[in-house]
Amino acid sequence: MTATLLPHVRRARDYIDRHYSSALTLEQLATVAAISKFHLVRCFAATYGETPIRYLTRRRVERAQDLLRAANLTVSEVCTAVGFASLGSFSARFKQLVGETPTAYRDRWARTGAPHVPGCYLFMRGVVDLRVATELDPLV
Repeated sequence: MTATLLPHVRRARDYIDRHYSSALTLEQLATVAAISKFHLVRCFAATYGETPIRYLTRRRVERAQDLLRAANLTVSEVCTAVGFASLGSFSARFKQLVGETPTAYRDRWARTGAPHVPGCYLFMRGVVDLRVATELDPLV
């Protein structure tokens, strides 16, 4: 990959980091990066070692881990808050990346971690937004 494409790829990665909880598509990311979606996938993988969609999934799971450790939210609420549309796909990806189910992860941290922040406080302060973003009504 050439150095001239690096800012474009970084722009897509930064966009994913800021909007991971929204319903992102490869076409949206390519528009943000101002390159074709095929070129974006190749350059992103060459730069970061994974495709943009895998990076998005990993980012969502990392954020879910934070919420499961620190917040008093159900697994379904965490699933929606980090941008997954399906609890089944969230649980499968979480287990694939972390090695245990979201419930087991939360329960393990509940036994050893600090007290959880009440979910109502997180909703009130806007830390967690359970609205589901669509292409017609993005949350950005």
